[in-house]
Amino acid sequence: MLDIKLIRDNYELVRENLAKRGDQDVLNLIEVIKENDFEWREVTKVVSGKRAERNSIAKQIAELRKNGEDASQLIEQTDALKNEIQTLENREDDLRKAIDRNIMSVPNILHESVPAGADETANEEIRRVGDIPSFDFELLSHGELAEKLGLADFDRATRIAGTGFNYLFDDLAYLDLALMKYAVDFMRSKGYRLVEPPFMMRREPYTGVTDLGDFESVMYKIEGEDLYLIATSEHPMAAMYMDEIIDEDTLPLRFVGISPCFRREIGAHGVDTKGLFRMHQFNKVEQFIFCTPETSWQLHEELLENVEQMYQGLELPYRIVNVCTGDIGTLAAKKYDLELWFPRQNKYGEVASCSNCTDYQARRLNIRCGKQGGDKRIAHTLNNTAIATSRTMVAILENYQNKDGTVTVPKALRKYMGDKEVIGR
Repeated sequence: MLDIKLIRDNYELVRENLAKRGDQDVLNLIEVIKENDFEWREVTKVVSGKRAERNSIAKQIAELRKNGEDASQLIEQTDALKNEIQTLENREDDLRKAIDRNIMSVPNILHESVPAGADETANEEIRRVGDIPSFDFELLSHGELAEKLGLADFDRATRIAGTGFNYLFDDLAYLDLALMKYAVDFMRSKGYRLVEPPFMMRREPYTGVTDLGDFESVMYKIEGEDLYLIATSEHPMAAMYMDEIIDEDTLPLRFVGISPCFRREIGAHGVDTKGLFRMHQFNKVEQFIFCTPETSWQLHEELLENVEQMYQGLELPYRIVNVCTGDIGTLAAKKYDLELWFPRQNKYGEVASCSNCTDYQARRLNIRCGKQGGDKRIAHTLNNTAIATSRTMVAILENYQNKDGTVTVPKALRKYMGDKEVIGR
């Protein structure tokens, strides 16, 4: 969330920045926050004055009683002041709660380099890497190919769990594991600490991690429990230091998380409705960093470089886009997407989102940093996908598909698959 002092002291700049998102409701909300904050500060001043007045009268009453004089009139004034102060304190508390509630729904301040635009069509392409393959045969959809090779069963999974779930067998399950091990080994070689986090979280930390008003509709709630299945390992990693102070000398803290991800909403289908592209359950390896404000923009580029190197190692064509104001979401100040080439859809599709959340997420979670005995400040947090296995498998099954219905295993994954070179033979 934003610092109330930022809105208070730089209101026009904040409003100008948030206006780039094209959301009038957000602009209305910060106007309400500004008005409530002004009233709260005025009420606080009055309360402080009334308390001082009450304390002064209390001293007078004590002096009168000491001298054996009548203090009844002053006692009546004190009682009236007590009721007045209570009413003002109630108003002060109501205003504070309204400010805290509303400010949680205000998006992050955007970096100046974020392109303007209403939706993903305005995302700015930065570069393309890798050659788009051509085929002299009719390409099978990844789902059709997986079933033909006996490596997946989508129909049985639908009968027992509903759409968006699957059974993977043999080499396709092996490929899933290989991708995770490939990503974990790569990230550990870069000095990232491996984390297997809790796969469920309570509501309080989840409210700190993300805006549940936007996100709760896509999450699975455990009936009768204060628990949600995680949508990504980013969330429990972000909450790991909730309400803590991190020694600044230990920063940056680099983590690589591995977990299944659970999401109710899987979005609109593309050309192929059956398969792995949009799932309620999938595996993902995630990058996450806690750092100082001075280093977050440099580390944002590091996270992007990491995922690019991994997909270059897989020799899959991709592009990088700078996500525009209307598509960036609430938490990030700037976000890059890595989009793989999917031949069946004949377009690039997002597989990794690299976000610098600056101090927005850490302020919600009350995560601070500082030197021992020194001043404390809000830390910065960043995240990026390392490998989302399901969509990466789609890209492999399509880009590496052979005319005879087999699939070539990317060279970087062969050591994780018993040196297997081809799937389906």
